[in-house]
Amino acid sequence: MLPAVTIVLATSNEGKASELRGLLADLPVQLVTTAEVLGEKLSLPEDGDTFEANAIQKAKAICAATRMIALADDSGLEVDALGGRPGVRSARFAHERATDAENNAALLRALEEAERGHERAARFRCVLALASPWLAEVKTSEGRIEGTIARDPRGSGGFGYDPLFLATEAEGRAMAELTEAEKNCISHRARAVRALRPVLISVMNLQLDEAERISG
Repeated sequence: MLPAVTIVLATSNEGKASELRGLLADLPVQLVTTAEVLGEKLSLPEDGDTFEANAIQKAKAICAATRMIALADDSGLEVDALGGRPGVRSARFAHERATDAENNAALLRALEEAERGHERAARFRCVLALASPWLAEVKTSEGRIEGTIARDPRGSGGFGYDPLFLATEAEGRAMAELTEAEKNCISHRARAVRALRPVLISVMNLQLDEAERISG
């Protein structure tokens, strides 16, 4: 039997999509991509100055295009010694089409130039935005996790800056060294999902009620 409610993911990042599917696996939902719904990828707006602004933009765009519930994620790494960079440009820190390896290398170079006695304190932040035809406004939630930046990559799991981020709550291990279950307990994305869960369940119930009303 197919899940009762379909939600469109407003992300082209397979790592984020995979994590969201795992974090919401206990709910009766089917998470699909925009391409699966429309047959094509959409260019998502990401020109906001904050994670929240970008997440809201993306959720609204996908909800309008599909007329379905849309879940958007905007997240990244903030490094104190770099004044909060890479921040909203985390996926494009090295250049516009940068790979994870290129972004990690660019981060290490930037810290070599900027450090000068600064600690390597950093945090991962995630903002989720939920847009629905049955909601008057976009609902958001946020999660974060504190840590420091390693001097060399560690581990083989995860994606993005996971090999360089040493999570304080993981006793200084890199996120890329954690199992999927360990990461899903403490990650910024897991915390944002937990915070959004009551709203998500409410929206799912609204859609089911509407479907029942239409079916008579």
